[in-house]
Amino acid sequence: MFNYRREFLKKTAVLTTSALAISTQSVHAQWLAESFSPNLLDGTVKRDIIDTDKIEIKLPKIAGNGAAVPITVSSSLDNIQSISILVEKNPIPLVAKFNLSAELDVFVSARLKMAETSNVIVLVETREGLYRAKEQVKVILGGCGT
Repeated sequence: MFNYRREFLKKTAVLTTSALAISTQSVHAQWLAESFSPNLLDGTVKRDIIDTDKIEIKLPKIAGNGAAVPITVSSSLDNIQSISILVEKNPIPLVAKFNLSAELDVFVSARLKMAETSNVIVLVETREGLYRAKEQVKVILGGCGT
């Protein structure tokens, strides 16, 4: 009797874990599809965005290789909730999104993959609104599939 109970509990745990994993994957897949759609840049631009000089973007003006373009972003804006990095001419513009805690210093670093010469747009979301800064990077060698 004891072995049957143990076996029942094992199978129940496996089934519950599997069901949770499947439902989590579908929600995660839906989030990815919405966040990384090719038309994301069009939807973002329709919101009220304030251009600002309080977002500092450090990246090369000319990238020898578009496969790994270094970028660092910092900002002096208050109440920052997230930072998004977009590459305007990439097939999928959203490259990265960082959700930040109020206790953190506002500094993020990444390497971008760029298909061609393009504007790199940084969107900073605060409680007060959405702010933007952009810089152009000239890509000599392609990065996205070239």
